[in-house]
Amino acid sequence: MPRKQPKPVQRKPRTDALRNRERILEIAKQAFTRFGAEASLDDIARQAGVGPGTLYRHFPTRDALIEAVYRSEVEKMAAAANKLAGELPPLDALRAWMLLFVDHIAAKQIIAPALNSIVGGASKLYEGSRGQIQEAIDILVKRAIKSGDLRRDLDGFDLLRALIGVSHVPVGPDWRQSARRLVDILIAGSRRG
Repeated sequence: MPRKQPKPVQRKPRTDALRNRERILEIAKQAFTRFGAEASLDDIARQAGVGPGTLYRHFPTRDALIEAVYRSEVEKMAAAANKLAGELPPLDALRAWMLLFVDHIAAKQIIAPALNSIVGGASKLYEGSRGQIQEAIDILVKRAIKSGDLRRDLDGFDLLRALIGVSHVPVGPDWRQSARRLVDILIAGSRRG
């Protein structure tokens, strides 16, 4: 009877490998924001303090790196909801998260040309992130409704829709200030009567 081959053991990435990955993602976000999809991968590796081989080991293609940058930003947005919920009163946590979302939209607009360079376009990435963002705001809205701060008929998607709508307005020098004011207007209009 043939012996069964043991399953390969999946090891956790080493701490230094995780640090390298995070540093590469942060530098890549800055580079894609400044230079678009054609930012030099060698420059990204150099600024992250790693060799090109390390960059390609983590991200075998430019598209893989662009996707990872976007996914990382979405994951940070999702994680921020729980962190803020643990640190701030319900309405303050919602406002703080919505302000972070405005910054996320601004970054997405800047990096959008890089995202659109991905084979098949960015729509798959956006679809995949929608659930995480929706869940994050729902946590905060439900908490604020439960505390009595917000109207009971409010849906978190209503607030997201309004903020996403802002991203379709042509960006000007005062776009971010205007979007931040909109956050306060949305919260004021959503308060429990």
